Amino acid sequence: RPYLIQDDLVGAINSQPSRYVIDFFGMDLLDSKKYEKVFKIIESNVLPDRENAAEKEEKRNKELLDSNPKARINRHHANFLNKWWRMSYERRDLMTAIRGLPRYIVCGQVTKRPIFDFVSPEISPNAALTVFAHDDDYTFGILQSTLHWIWFVERCSTLKSDPRYTSNTVFDSFPWPQQPSEKAITDVAVQSKAFRETRNSLRNKHNISFRDLYRELEKPGENSLKTAQKKLDDAVFRAYGLKKKEDPLEFLLDLNAEVFELEKSGEFVQKPGLPDSIIERSKFVSDDMIKL
Repeated sequence: RPYLIQDDLVGAINSQPSRYVIDFFGMDLLDSKKYEKVFKIIESNVLPDRENAAEKEEKRNKELLDSNPKARINRHHANFLNKWWRMSYERRDLMTAIRGLPRYIVCGQVTKRPIFDFVSPEISPNAALTVFAHDDDYTFGILQSTLHWIWFVERCSTLKSDPRYTSNTVFDSFPWPQQPSEKAITDVAVQSKAFRETRNSLRNKHNISFRDLYRELEKPGENSLKTAQKKLDDAVFRAYGLKKKEDPLEFLLDLNAEVFELEKSGEFVQKPGLPDSIIERSKFVSDDMIKL
């Protein structure tokens, strides 16, 4: 399967995957063997390592139990050996979710400013990408907004000194608009799509990567991407009911506390993604994405 890594996303022209991954997701041994060429690669390069690791683990477990019969032992490598032709951690829930969508959203984990994009489900994401099982323009617009970036700056963890987007520190605590009107939702979706069209047009015109494009965005002066970002941000602010004079971070903190109290009392909370009140979801799912 084509395999997208973070450097492909932000560093490659058109974000094309630069490699493939052998992934027998959900397949048993006999079904996997039908793919002879790639199965032989796994059998030659993976199986010996799996056997060696399981043997060492069994030896360590025996030593532990000999010294303490009640000791807790580790069975990770034994379990990996039982399905040696498949991924150690298949991320079954995630992969099942995104393969059931026409596209899904990703951003790089280690980044100063998250750059989001849609990806075809035919392409598998690397672990260095944060993955969102959403396919609609509204969700993309909220995630790519400056409001979400402000939350990221305050909430992100770090890898060495680099900011890191993680689901538990950033996404899980980020409050979504709780009572957006259908018009506000539509406006975010429209500006989200227009933003990506502008962004892709600039990349194609100048034959540059996301990384190079966003470096220009950080410099002073007007450009069409900044204009598109502002239009998206204005639509997102309206969806939240956030006034221009209000402090965005203070607003988000107050909304986070409000959502927490609603959850605690068992009342309705608008979850991330396109609200369930939207009947015609297809109007909010366009077809642009990274694909081969």
